[in-house]
Amino acid sequence: MEVSVLNIKGEDTGRKVALNDAVFGIEPNDHVIYLDVKQYMAAQRQGTAKSKERSEISGSTRKLGRQKGGGGARRGDINSPLLVGGARVFGPKPRDYSFKLNKKTKALARKSALSYKARENAIVVVEDFNLETPKTKSFIEIINNLNIADKKVLMVLPEANKNVYLSARNLKRAKVAIASDINTYGVLDAGVLVVTERALNGIESVLNK
Repeated sequence: MEVSVLNIKGEDTGRKVALNDAVFGIEPNDHVIYLDVKQYMAAQRQGTAKSKERSEISGSTRKLGRQKGGGGARRGDINSPLLVGGARVFGPKPRDYSFKLNKKTKALARKSALSYKARENAIVVVEDFNLETPKTKSFIEIINNLNIADKKVLMVLPEANKNVYLSARNLKRAKVAIASDINTYGVLDAGVLVVTERALNGIESVLNK
């Protein structure tokens, strides 16, 4: 599949690049996408939810009533889970929600996500560029020139670029990532991928091993 290369003014440079079918043209595997997104979301969880057990409640340990003859169920102290203000039975405890996926599964998930974007013609390839100073207005101008201002944008760069990152930081519908760090969730969450030429080579070299 070939895609025209644009400049940041939105003009066609007259050049085209071929998207590697081994990365952008596979039959997507929905199950590995699910697993990779699930792992990403699980890793975002803090896992700090906590409720008090019976031994942790501050209250008297005096037995409230006699063992037999009360006409109801046996009750211990005021910390009982049966009573208002008592402990919670089997409540949440701090835990780590993350889990491991092997590298081949994660790579297949990213290829599948990228292949979906290629099918949807949601990949825009631009010439390599740099911003002289961090300015949100400059980033917005690039997005407007590419006619994608109404979509969530993931801009993929070959390496970290502080000026571009700072220029996009205040925009809710725009994110910047480097080619080696793109993940399945980020690709699927974006409405369109804006990829520089060098970043495209970086994606293909990382995933086409």
